[in-house]
Amino acid sequence: MVISVGRSMAIAAVATLVVVGACGDDDGSDGPAGSGEDGGAGLGSGSGGGSADLDPADFTTTIDNPFLPLSPGSRWVYRETGPNGEVTDIVVTVDERTRTLANGVEAVVVHDEERNPDGSPIEIAEDWYAQDAEGNVWFLGNIKTEYEDGEQVTSRFEAGVDGAQGAIVMPDDPQVGETYRQTYVAGEDEDQFEVLGLDEQAEPVFGRFDGVMMIRKTSPTEPELVDFQFIAPGVGQVLGMETAGGDDRNDLIAYELAQ
Repeated sequence: MVISVGRSMAIAAVATLVVVGACGDDDGSDGPAGSGEDGGAGLGSGSGGGSADLDPADFTTTIDNPFLPLSPGSRWVYRETGPNGEVTDIVVTVDERTRTLANGVEAVVVHDEERNPDGSPIEIAEDWYAQDAEGNVWFLGNIKTEYEDGEQVTSRFEAGVDGAQGAIVMPDDPQVGETYRQTYVAGEDEDQFEVLGLDEQAEPVFGRFDGVMMIRKTSPTEPELVDFQFIAPGVGQVLGMETAGGDDRNDLIAYELAQ
């Protein structure tokens, strides 16, 4: 679903924005995967939550984290409003199929489409997620095509390929004040988020949500951008707002969760 990863999600996201016993860290020790104490890529470390060496046996395609539920057939629709009132729609759908990535992890496929009101595409992506044994949801890459002025530009990010690392887009037990890495390609894509609150309120177009997690998304590679996202348990991202480097607002307008 949408935790903002890159442009919009993550699915939170948007996005958006983390493993005891899941696998060893990068130096081959037996510490927690991504542990700041063992490898500098840690849970809540601000620069961590990622590992280049993931054990496929520690992951599942059953993603039931309450802040990022990704059951096949689930669907979310968002209305993105730009600074001048321009409107686009973003539709996020969890596919029935999965994809085995280069690092051997089997991942859930999530489709993320942004279109103009006339239906013409702005960006279409296939995102890949998996959940570890502790319940943390990892973003493991995507294929993305952007459409502009009649041109198509396609890019690919895949954990374990060309230095790209998987990262936890949603922790099993988020805590206020902790920060988590969302994506990591050194010097190119280093999105991260900080948990600001766990009992907030949000009121997107869809309606009011209580008990919402609030996060602030930033990136050292794009320091001018700051994005606040609101994530409701059992639903996912319900609202996103840029407060620096842009003025876009992303509202949940409809959703359907598959069982």
